[in-house]
Amino acid sequence: MGRGWGSALIAPFPDFFGEPNWSGGFDNHSVRQVVRVSRGGSTVRIRVSNVFGDQPLRLTGVTIGRAAEGAAVRAGSLRAVAFRGQRSTVVPPGQEVASDGVRLRVSPLERLTVTLYFDGPTGPATFHPLAVATVWRASGDHRFDTDPAAYGETSASSYFLSGVDVSGPTKGSIGTVVTFGDSITDGAVSTMDADNRYPDELAERLAAAGRPTGVVNAGIGGNKVLSGSPGLGAAAVERFRRDALGQPGVRTVIVLEGINDIGMGEAAGTPVTAAQLIAGHQALIRAAHWRGVRIIGATVTPTKGCPYPGYDTARGEAVRDALNHWIRTSGEYDAVFDFDRALADPADPDRMRAEYDGGDALHPNDAGMRAMAQAIDLNAL
Repeated sequence: MGRGWGSALIAPFPDFFGEPNWSGGFDNHSVRQVVRVSRGGSTVRIRVSNVFGDQPLRLTGVTIGRAAEGAAVRAGSLRAVAFRGQRSTVVPPGQEVASDGVRLRVSPLERLTVTLYFDGPTGPATFHPLAVATVWRASGDHRFDTDPAAYGETSASSYFLSGVDVSGPTKGSIGTVVTFGDSITDGAVSTMDADNRYPDELAERLAAAGRPTGVVNAGIGGNKVLSGSPGLGAAAVERFRRDALGQPGVRTVIVLEGINDIGMGEAAGTPVTAAQLIAGHQALIRAAHWRGVRIIGATVTPTKGCPYPGYDTARGEAVRDALNHWIRTSGEYDAVFDFDRALADPADPDRMRAEYDGGDALHPNDAGMRAMAQAIDLNAL
């Protein structure tokens, strides 16, 4: 049985205010977001982030309930969320706050609806550009609406909501598993609103095995091991402690990072070496072991045929091969999940199998995401 808070969702936020989205912020708006929790329990809480805000974030109120179709909420399930006993809270710039616990019994893989209301201007939003899920907005306070009629605007990014945590006895839970990576972990070309990212598929496998576990997606599109940039998040070596080791109940981290260092470096004429990437991975391993957290390395997946500049070069492929050889053979990671071999075309191993290709020879489609999850040894977690 597992007790205590376990994280069931995370949106790690890059400092990015591009379009099209609502990154400019909100003013007298209700923002409704649907999330799927991977573990069950009897109490839930949310986390709200103003990590990249430039002013205090005043949150007027929040509700949580069981999701129905689209922006609708199941009747009788809405609960008001409090922060230290108060309905409203202020989140300082650069900070994250957790709500009080709300009594709401949830099952593994259940979808919940969280509605944030801001009665005044928020300033630029801390947000995650690639939610792969529909988010709704309404003018005015519609926190307690179960009917979706007021929510006429939609976005594909998530805003301010950085986590949903679940507490209570959970038979078979092994603690929180964090999947840490780039756009492949983020689910870049997986089907919208379908929860088909590889971390989602992993959560389903664990639940089916009688081991419902909080699986956190800490992927950011374009993220790199060694350097950060606007829109692509801080470098993995910088954000690892916050986005991976900072998750409630974290037991294991799966790391899939490095392809963007290779591809973007090649494109910019500043190629990265395998030794540099290995040193970055070793820094993640040291940080995890210092905290007593198990860390598993995933091999970097194929990119041959990718049309993006720098992602299909002989030099870059040599670096990827060397990094993968180290991940497989060094013994420095506690275990290895071979995503490269799970996705590779046996007749052309530097290329992704056609049935797994999301269309750019870089990002796996839904079938590829499923193959990645199937390549995970649940006993290694």
